[in-house]
Amino acid sequence: MDIMIMPKPLKGKIKAVDSKSHVHRLLIAAALTKDYAEVVTETTSDDIEATRSCLAQLENDHPVFQCKESGSTLRFMMPVSMALKERAVFRCSGRLPKRPVSPLKEAMEAHGCSFSKRMDGWELDGRLRSGDYIIKGDVSSQYVTGLLFALPLLSGHSAIRLTSPLQSESYVDMTIKTLEDSGITVEKRAPGKASSWDKASSWDVAAGEFPGGSYLIPGKQKYKAPRSVRPEGDWSNSSFWYAANKMSSRNNIVCAGLSSRSLQGDKKISQFLSLLPGKIDVSDTPDLVPPIAAAAAVTLGTTLITGASRLRLKESDRLRTVSQTLSDLGADIKELSEGLEIKGKNILTGGTVSGSGDHRIVMMAAIAASVCQIPVIISGAEAVNKSYPSFFDDFRKLGGEAIEI
Repeated sequence: MDIMIMPKPLKGKIKAVDSKSHVHRLLIAAALTKDYAEVVTETTSDDIEATRSCLAQLENDHPVFQCKESGSTLRFMMPVSMALKERAVFRCSGRLPKRPVSPLKEAMEAHGCSFSKRMDGWELDGRLRSGDYIIKGDVSSQYVTGLLFALPLLSGHSAIRLTSPLQSESYVDMTIKTLEDSGITVEKRAPGKASSWDKASSWDVAAGEFPGGSYLIPGKQKYKAPRSVRPEGDWSNSSFWYAANKMSSRNNIVCAGLSSRSLQGDKKISQFLSLLPGKIDVSDTPDLVPPIAAAAAVTLGTTLITGASRLRLKESDRLRTVSQTLSDLGADIKELSEGLEIKGKNILTGGTVSGSGDHRIVMMAAIAASVCQIPVIISGAEAVNKSYPSFFDDFRKLGGEAIEI
């Protein structure tokens, strides 16, 4: 689907869609609960439907999980499935079969599982065992979340110990809150702090050996999720409306349904936008790079975005596609090895860009159109279905002109 966006500021009020990150976690906790538990959602997306489909497969002895392009679904369900099953197949599409699972793979292989690579994903064999899980914390926090959901189901105590500082820690905190609300106990230990069963561990834990800290998970726990729960509004997707306010809408967009008390790291969007132009470290909130970059492109002065190397492993090489897309629209932007350098202008040119199969690139291009001289045509605009299928409906509610061509 190609869409033409007419240059004009946006104005009005919309309601934030359900948080994709929160819904993933609530659905898994509900599925692991023996009694009835309901997650009441108002919106959905391709990623959420992938998780729903995979959880339904847990009824089968040898499940086949269709993860589509959802990295969260894949990385959460790998440990969960092998805590319950002897064998499982994971099928993926898009760039997901090439996205990394190595740190999680090695940790699970050290505890009873074997991985066989397929063209479209993975086949796993062997029941997951409890114990010490030694894993890097700076590749993906999703590995930690997957293990945190799975390890309470095992017969013995387990620990997750991080050999590097944890990035996107706020999303692990969201996982722990979901677990606590579901009756699961997890003890979080700061880096260098002795853990309560270190002496019984097979590892000689020295202070500072695990700079990302540790998580202690008792075994034989039972999930008791609330009978009915509603997810939070999504700060990640709403960040594009905040960026649009900064760029041309002069705070005329109101996005309702967001909680300032949320554990979602992407609620920092307002703080980051207030720092433009300047230096912004996004190591804990890499998904905010597209809206921040769009706003920086029309904020006079130089903005340096750092800590974004993980973006090369998203639905696209997102450092490259953010740089290329904004450059095609007339921005002065330079791709760096771990970030972006942007020299702001008063206005962008516009033109034709590719969505690059990446939902966040499509949304970035759409809001950038508001500060362009000529219309913006986005090819592959259907990529928004991954996380925000109603994005262009909301865009039009705010007075935007988005025309399918």
